[in-house]
Order: sequence, then structure tokens, then C-alpha cells
Amino acid sequence: MQKSSAPTGPLSRRTMLAGAAALAGTTAAAAVTAAPASAAPAASAPAASGKPGRGARTVVFRNVRPFGAAATDLVVVDGRIADGPAPRGAKSVDGGGRIALPSLVDAHIHPDKTTWGGDWVSRRPAETIADFVEQDVELFRAQTRSVGERAYGLMSHAVSRGTRGMRAHADVAPAYGLAGVEGLAEARRRLAHALDVQIVAFPQHGVIRTPGTARLLEEGARRGVVDMIGGIDPIGFDHALDEHLDTVFGIADRHGVGVDIHLHDGGDEGVRAIRGIIDRTKALSLTGKVTISHVFCLPALSERDLGALATDLAAQDIALTTVAPSRDLVLPVARLREHGVRVGLGSDGVRDSWSPFGNADMLHRAHILGWVTDVRLDEELADCYRAAAHGGADVMGLPHADLKPGAPADFVLVKGQGLPQVVVDMPQRDFVVHGGVIVARDGEFLS
Repeated sequence: MQKSSAPTGPLSRRTMLAGAAALAGTTAAAAVTAAPASAAPAASAPAASGKPGRGARTVVFRNVRPFGAAATDLVVVDGRIADGPAPRGAKSVDGGGRIALPSLVDAHIHPDKTTWGGDWVSRRPAETIADFVEQDVELFRAQTRSVGERAYGLMSHAVSRGTRGMRAHADVAPAYGLAGVEGLAEARRRLAHALDVQIVAFPQHGVIRTPGTARLLEEGARRGVVDMIGGIDPIGFDHALDEHLDTVFGIADRHGVGVDIHLHDGGDEGVRAIRGIIDRTKALSLTGKVTISHVFCLPALSERDLGALATDLAAQDIALTTVAPSRDLVLPVARLREHGVRVGLGSDGVRDSWSPFGNADMLHRAHILGWVTDVRLDEELADCYRAAAHGGADVMGLPHADLKPGAPADFVLVKGQGLPQVVVDMPQRDFVVHGGVIVARDGEFLS
């Protein structure tokens, strides 16, 4: 396969990603849509009976249209969708004929880096990843608001846009200590009623190339403040494949946490890193607890090579995430899911030193997924929504909020004609419901 040349000019998040793709070569991307999601790996709670017992909390959302179908009532008993009529006198909310859709899950976001809600930041040119890392530190030191305050602002905004779950990455390095993960833990506590959050200790500055980082990762895991240990480009950035993976997986194994590794490396370097991750997942019996984020080397693989690698990933239940950065770099979601690989969609950085863009709105990210993959059919558009709703739930091990009896009562109510039109038009989320409780209304978070 002929390789394309790397982009020239000032580096940005977009051009950096394009440069990663150039290392792997470019291919014509297949239409990427998420297949209808299967049950999440976490065990589902039993279905509510629709016959609430004494003391049960029951709410009826009347005149709503699940997925744009005919109007009906959604009965919620103790935070789950019920399959029977509501008792007389139950609390009632009028949905006004709005469409009811599952709430969304952000499988990959960096709330610790954000400047959301603060003064505008003018960004400077950057030529290398090291330049971005340096500007990360400068921006962190210049902030007058704590990580916890900034993260809470962004994460509560995400809730107002319909997000019910989030895997949040926080930079861990000697320049920050554990301030990032501690700030996210603070925001998670404040939002426990409205948002399910997993925290990843992310070594943005490298595990091996930056002495002291491994000790901080271990400390975060030992203190129980993180759910997963991260990694970043063991070959292309840290230049130490075995040492990097041995360190990350060793910490995860010792402390009983998961692994989520950023992998931007393309070509053979990316595939070698994946193989190393698969081998360690199997050797340490971490099946179902490992995720690889971005995985830019996969879209360039032949159908045969992709199938072989996907089969091995599925055998160890290793999940993948994409932020749909471009047509050439978005993961082939449907093909991966055919092999049994869990694939989630995320929003990545939001108004950080890397980019002024981003909004933590997963409906917008579903729209972007459709845009970069050039879909046009109704079912393809609906699949983009499923990737944003159920794909991330699969990655996080959450049950699907599919509006079926027994499912968590996590849904949004929007005005519109049907699901495909909602993905295109991205209407305001008039109601956001989490566990049967309205947590946002008319686009505003209810604290």
C-alpha cells in the first residue's frame, strides 16, 4: 500500500492525527455505522414488574414517543423502566409528545484539561507533541479555577446534553501530581446523582520517558482514586514497548483496576503495540478489563488483517474507542462489532491547550460520526446514535438504557419527527432523566 506524505505547516490536533494516519497509509474507508447494540457485558438488573411495592418510587412520563413511535406512557419504578400500568396517584410528567431516546455515554473525554466556562484562551503554534505537552503544563499553572471546578462545569454541561456515563481521563505526571484525578474524583462525587463516571490515570507525558510518572500511577491505583491505568503510544512516544506495557499492566494487575491505552501509532508500530496488549491481557487474566483508545492503525488494515486482529481482540474482550476525528481515522465500527469487539464513541478534549473546539455533547459527536463516514440512510443515522448511546455503555460495562422493561430509566426527551432527523438536527434536550429523576431541563443542568 502506498503511503501518503505527512501534513506540513503548524501542528494541531487535527494535523497531528492526520500525520499519524500517514504513517499507516491511507485507505478508502468503509461506511462506518454501529450495528444494533447487544446486551452490555455487565449483568442487567431484573426487570421492574410494574407493580410497585410499598415505598417504591414511581414516576410516569406521559405522552412520549419512544424512538419516535406512537405516543405512550413510560412508567418508572425505582429508577427502572417498568412494564405495567402506574398506580393511581403516581407522580406524572407530561412529555408533550416529545421523542424519548436513550441517554448517551461518552467513552473517552479529558475533563481535567478543559477551560470550559472560563475566559477565552488564545493558543500558540505547536510543532510537536512535546510542544502540546509543554502548553498543557503552562495552561494548568495559569488556571485560577481548580481541576475539580472546571471538570464539574464541563461534566454537568455534558449531563444537560444527555450524557449519563463518562470515562474521564486525567493527566498524571510530575508536573501535576495527582491533582487531575483528585479533581475528577471531586466532580464525580458532586455528580453522583446524575452521571456514572470512570476515571483513568493518563500518563500524557509518557510512562518511561518521564521519570516519576509510574510512581504516581501506582499511588493513584493504591489510593483507589482511579478505575483504570492509562498508557500512550508505547513505541512512537515512549520508545519502550515492553517496559511501558509491563509497567502499566503490572500496576493494573497489582491493584485490581483496568487498563485504557491511547494508541495513535500507525502501521506496524500500532499493530505491534496491539499484539503486546493482547498478550498481556491474556497472561494476567485481565479479560474484559482492557480498552485501547483511538487505534489509528486499524482503519488502514486489509479486510483479512483486520479480521484476524479483531478476532484476537474479541477473544480477550478488549474494547476500543474512537472519537471519529476523520474519515481515514475513525474505527470501522460495524466491522469490528461483527467480530464481537466492543466499540465506544467519545468526545476527546474540550477547549484545552490542544484545540479550541469541543463541547462534550455526545449527540453532536453522533452527528460527527455520520458526517465523517458520509452516511445518508435512516438506519445508518440511527446506528450513529446507537454508537453514542450503547457503544460507550458496552465499553464501560453499563446496562443499555434502551427503554425496555428493566432498563435504567436514563433517557432524553426532544422535539422532532424521528431518530434520524434528531441525529442531523441535534435539537435541544428538553428533559434529561437519570434513574427516573429529571436532572436537566431546557438545556440547563439542575444541580
